[in-house]
Amino acid sequence: MTGDCLDKSSIAKMLEANPPLIEGYQDLAAQLQPNGFDLTLAEVAAFGEPGILGETNAQRFLAEATALSFAADGTIRLDPGAYRVTFNEIMNLPLDIMTLGQARSSLLRSGVAVHGAVGDAGYRGRYQALMVVYHQGGFTVARNARVMQLVFFRLEQPATEGYQGRFLGENLL
Repeated sequence: MTGDCLDKSSIAKMLEANPPLIEGYQDLAAQLQPNGFDLTLAEVAAFGEPGILGETNAQRFLAEATALSFAADGTIRLDPGAYRVTFNEIMNLPLDIMTLGQARSSLLRSGVAVHGAVGDAGYRGRYQALMVVYHQGGFTVARNARVMQLVFFRLEQPATEGYQGRFLGENLL
């Protein structure tokens, strides 16, 4: 791979673009990292009926998920298991930028993982990820907590066509 990983100053510069690389962040000073950007927690949802992944998109059905309520103090207690999380930030990826996400190390050290997918060039929307609580005692997390760090990569050449899948523009309302 010959593309470049963006550093803090490169990401900050792209926040001034039109549209900005990232919108809706909570605290720029806390979220902008030397090698990425921390995404903050907007919603946690519990899975219900299972999903189906067929051979074609027409045979794909996402697992049902129901949003959970935060307590009056802004936290939510999670039992061991898998949850769908939605982030506050809106991503506006240009055709020459893609992302990969990783759980913040504080979660890993608490027995919690966050699994993300590739953020394709041209994507616009709010990312969702899978949070898995492995610790047998569960885990408590606060609304707006920084839970996933995105790393941005500049492609060697801009994509000729940006992301066009069903999740383009997701979670913007």
